[in-house]
Amino acid sequence: MDLTSAESKATYEEIKEYVLKQSRLKVSNLYIAQIKQKCGIIERENCNKAKTEDYKQPKCPPEKEMAIIEVLKYFRMI
Repeated sequence: MDLTSAESKATYEEIKEYVLKQSRLKVSNLYIAQIKQKCGIIERENCNKAKTEDYKQPKCPPEKEMAIIEVLKYFRMI
């Protein structure tokens, strides 16, 4: 039986809980959004954009990136 697109989507809270349970890493919504965008899952444009162009966002560390990717695969989002 195939999953519908709504059934295969996990919330940010579900992703954070699963990453914490599996790899004992705490991840932020920012890191999840960065990895989803990197994987081609762009849901909508951010409405809280920085007002200055030289604003620097923290980048997701590699170990957290791998953990988030594994969770996205688990939830069949990628």
